[in-house]
Amino acid sequence: MIACAPVSARPTHAADLFAVVNGARLRFRDEGRGPAVLLVHGWTLDLEMWDPQVSALRDKFRLLRLDRRGYGLSEGIPAPQRDSEDLAALCGYLGLTRVALLGMSQGARAVLDLACSAPEQVDAVILDGPPPLEGDAEPDLPLDRYATLVRTHGIEAFRSEWARDALMQLRTQSPEARALLAAMIARYPGNDLRHRAPRAEPASISLESLTAPTLILSGAHDTAIRRRAARQLAARLSDAELVVIPGTGHLPNLDSPDAYSQLCRQFLTRHCLRDTS
Repeated sequence: MIACAPVSARPTHAADLFAVVNGARLRFRDEGRGPAVLLVHGWTLDLEMWDPQVSALRDKFRLLRLDRRGYGLSEGIPAPQRDSEDLAALCGYLGLTRVALLGMSQGARAVLDLACSAPEQVDAVILDGPPPLEGDAEPDLPLDRYATLVRTHGIEAFRSEWARDALMQLRTQSPEARALLAAMIARYPGNDLRHRAPRAEPASISLESLTAPTLILSGAHDTAIRRRAARQLAARLSDAELVVIPGTGHLPNLDSPDAYSQLCRQFLTRHCLRDTS
């Protein structure tokens, strides 16, 4: 059963809102005006990764972002297989019947799940650094080893090692971007690593049911696995375009926020503002 209800809580930031979604108290923000766009973060990150995009896009779009369950300030154990249910429940709670979706890394899979299961509700999809959709869901994440590290040496040992991983390397020297990333890693509670379940094959996604136009973004210096996954996904989808962002790694929205936001703005304007522009 999908359930969503408001929660009374002292917000940690003036823009923070909280709701109980499928039994977990989740943090989200609702900013800007216009067509709704739901932004979904990747592993160990949280809704604050989208700060640059919210500043750039809130004049034309209603931007909704959440901490996925178990991340940031949201409660619960991370459960990627339930993410799309949480997204759907939050949309229902907010009364959204049409939405565009932007998912980064692990969040891209949640976005695809929702877009393929409810295509009639989705106007457009943006996928940033998506993982492979078949086989090992994220072969460049040694989750079992990280779980052992947390169990034997604690969460700080993991955070220190994860901050040096290729996926977390920023190419920008912006102190603001670097501070933002460091703060998110420091907030990651590691509940999925502490309660590591046996590895399971990810549920298959029926890409044939995805009818919304799709923009796939790939950092030019992302890992080979992610760049290959982006190309393969673009080839499989019937209405997709792939854009490689120069000078960026796995976090192009922080490495090159202006270029990233402009790409999103142009795509969303074409597909979500076509009746009102």
